Amino acid sequence: MPVSATVVLKLLLAPLLILLATLAGRRWGPAVGGWLAGLPLTSGPVSLILALEHGPEFAARAALGTLFGLISLAAFSFAYGVAARRLTWPGCLAVAIGAFAVTTLAFRGATLPFGWAFVLVCAVLAGVGTVMTGNAGRPPGRRLLPGDLAIRMGIAALLVLLLTSIAAALGPALAGALSPIPVFGALLAVFAHRDQDGAAAAQLLRGMVLGSFGFATFLLVVGSLLDRVTIPQTYALASAGALGVHGLTLSVVRRVS
Repeated sequence: MPVSATVVLKLLLAPLLILLATLAGRRWGPAVGGWLAGLPLTSGPVSLILALEHGPEFAARAALGTLFGLISLAAFSFAYGVAARRLTWPGCLAVAIGAFAVTTLAFRGATLPFGWAFVLVCAVLAGVGTVMTGNAGRPPGRRLLPGDLAIRMGIAALLVLLLTSIAAALGPALAGALSPIPVFGALLAVFAHRDQDGAAAAQLLRGMVLGSFGFATFLLVVGSLLDRVTIPQTYALASAGALGVHGLTLSVVRRVS
């Protein structure tokens, strides 16, 4: 693919996905907003660009790192939810980022067959989703300002540009592990915390954890198929699988929120 085409993907794909998810989340509430944030809104484009720029083998190894990175995402969400009972959003964000960093370092370089890694990650997501407390009936947030949307979309584009630019230096495992950094989830949680309260932020993050099973499915398909079929076929099948599983989790999110 021409360099200009990959640049367009970096600048437009993740921000557009995040725009759509933000608007839908504002329509149906924080839990559904978090559930939508569980989709690979930035990691999916990062994975595709890594495959196009560095080859299928690099992208498959990065996908395993990203799969383990979902454990770090769960740790981020759990830590923020616990801290939200006592702290304001800056303190919660600091605690959650610390939990993400520690967990990422703990799983850096971890190796398991994709199937077993998928089982481990799903078990962690299910456990964290179960212990986090849902909160129904939160007050509505403030009107979404154009500046809020611009910030979220801009950070998404920046993250994709940064990770894909330094991926070769980081190596596939670390580049993959860092790609699930919950930029979108963190922004949504901070805005929910600021505009409503800590319980709304915890509700949103629980929805994100429960919505990450589709993300894990996406990575399982990518890691399993990249060396067998073409890149377009792999990502088409991965996206279809992710959306299918993601749709199945919506009823759970609505029931527990």
